[in-house]
Amino acid sequence: MENRFCARIENTNFTDLLNAKQLGRLVANMSDFYQHGGIATLHHLGNPDYTKLEKELNDLSPAIALVLPCHARDLDSPVLAAILEELTQTRFIRHVIVGLDGADESQCDFARSLFQKLPQETAILWNDGPRMSTIISQLEDAGMDPGARGKGRNMRLCFGYALSATEASFVAVHDCDIVNYRREMLARLCFPVAHPEMAFEVSKGFSARFSDRLNGRVMRLLISPLLRAMEDLDGFQSTLGSLQNFRYPISGEVCLHRRVVKEIRFPSDWGVETGMMADVFRLCEPHRVCQVDIAETYDHKHQDLSEKDPLGGLNKMACDVTLCLLRTISAGTASPISIDPQKLVTNYLRVAREMMRFYSADARINLLQYDSALEDQTATMFASAIARAISIFSSASAQPAGAPGWSEIEARLPGTATAIAEAVRLDETQADHD
Repeated sequence: MENRFCARIENTNFTDLLNAKQLGRLVANMSDFYQHGGIATLHHLGNPDYTKLEKELNDLSPAIALVLPCHARDLDSPVLAAILEELTQTRFIRHVIVGLDGADESQCDFARSLFQKLPQETAILWNDGPRMSTIISQLEDAGMDPGARGKGRNMRLCFGYALSATEASFVAVHDCDIVNYRREMLARLCFPVAHPEMAFEVSKGFSARFSDRLNGRVMRLLISPLLRAMEDLDGFQSTLGSLQNFRYPISGEVCLHRRVVKEIRFPSDWGVETGMMADVFRLCEPHRVCQVDIAETYDHKHQDLSEKDPLGGLNKMACDVTLCLLRTISAGTASPISIDPQKLVTNYLRVAREMMRFYSADARINLLQYDSALEDQTATMFASAIARAISIFSSASAQPAGAPGWSEIEARLPGTATAIAEAVRLDETQADHD
């Protein structure tokens, strides 16, 4: 790293180097390369030419499917339009699978017209259409409930399509609300799994979350302090300890080997990403898992705090994520776990407030805004959501942490994934004839 930086200095006119902005860019690109040893961390060092990564992927011609969980309200978003524009230039993706929630027939038709510009083989799962609704009901009747409508259920159905209707060896997922999306993000996400010499089975994306202030409230003020507060719970280390290896387990960007796609379990609510990463280590050895810095900065649609609405915004998200963590511990232990609600909430708030001092210092040295009162207010609301999650968990502690994976579904209800592919085909045929 020092040699690379020195080489850049040698090739830089020193008159220009005295320009503070240019010097700032050089220093900003000296990202850290620390490895904590739990899983591999692949950093964003300097300004690598991502088109070379794309060329390698194009030359390798891996069979990669991209899953895009999408809601009808996002269809006319300029953010989605910009993502599609980037994807039109992404040759290493062979299949695009759009899981469409909350859409009526006219919105589904609009989605087809919107996504047909993509050069990849593209399929749209109309999850609220009659055919997909029938399949969802059949899963529920067979005891394979895919969960209530949400991103997790959407992803699960898309995974079934990928397994039955494509030859994809790898399946990537990212959200449809990434404001500063660049196809470099997707190349960096897929590369560690798709390249045979790297041979990872799971690649999890992370990136810096800031604008004029620190973002990533759920990670900073909920998950990090909550995991630390849970460390004394029986069964924590064997079930959730590895989750602490991830810098951003709740990011929406992940790439999975087909084998993992078949087996992985995750909830359907806001706990989907956390639950998925907690389940990864049931399926993979740690040396097969990596996290990759996919962008220098990242921005997306931010949820409301929703302090007075336990069913909305970050209030619901905090409850769902906490419930997922508790159920994950419970599912991995032989005997019921004992939780002192007051102790856990108190420990959480103590750790969260200790960490706020660090966040404040980080914001100050980077000349970012930091609202200490709002941070404390947010943590206090999260504490209430944690208490609510503990109450829900205590009344139904036997409920699984995540819905069944596709190997379980096919064992109980054979042909379900094929039925999803057929439903998509019939929906498309009907749309063409209308």
